[in-house]
Amino acid sequence: MTAVEEPLMATESLMTTEEFEELARAADRIAEGVKLEFIDGQLGAKAMPDGDHDRIIQWLIRVFMMFRPELFLTPERGLKIERYRKGRARPDGALADADAFVGQGEWADPEPVLLVAEVTSGDQDTERRDRQEKPRAYAETGIPVYLLIDRDSCEVTVHSRPRGSRYEEVLKVPFGATVKLPDPVNVALDTEPLKAWVR
Repeated sequence: MTAVEEPLMATESLMTTEEFEELARAADRIAEGVKLEFIDGQLGAKAMPDGDHDRIIQWLIRVFMMFRPELFLTPERGLKIERYRKGRARPDGALADADAFVGQGEWADPEPVLLVAEVTSGDQDTERRDRQEKPRAYAETGIPVYLLIDRDSCEVTVHSRPRGSRYEEVLKVPFGATVKLPDPVNVALDTEPLKAWVR
């Protein structure tokens, strides 16, 4: 197959980053609780979290406060995912120095982020968004660790060592196991409590 005959990949974005940011601001004003993201040039909406989802984020915040008190897991922190199509993501949690986002606007520089955490919400876009697009986008941005708490499979997946468009190390463990979050996070995470918050 010649270069001319190869199928075209979707390379055009739906909109510019500036247009997305304007749309996201309008969505915040019009529909309470709507959180838009712009990843791989595609517009997406995050599902509204349920109570168990919120409880998992609370648990993570407490774990990091106990073991890494100089850091803070900021929920729903908008991040500029610039390397590929100038995206914007809103991870469920972004772990960084407690002062990392001081003075920044809605969409922050991801450079100080050590870990992003996502908790699946069971919506129809989970497979594409949380398991495919976000690992690629976060790796391309150079975020050291991507933690996925997957309530559908009852597994925790730790992505680490970003290189290019992927993480070189991916470790999956079932809820109940202890998993080490590698440097620069360096925390052993006992996932036993997650069993209580499965849908």
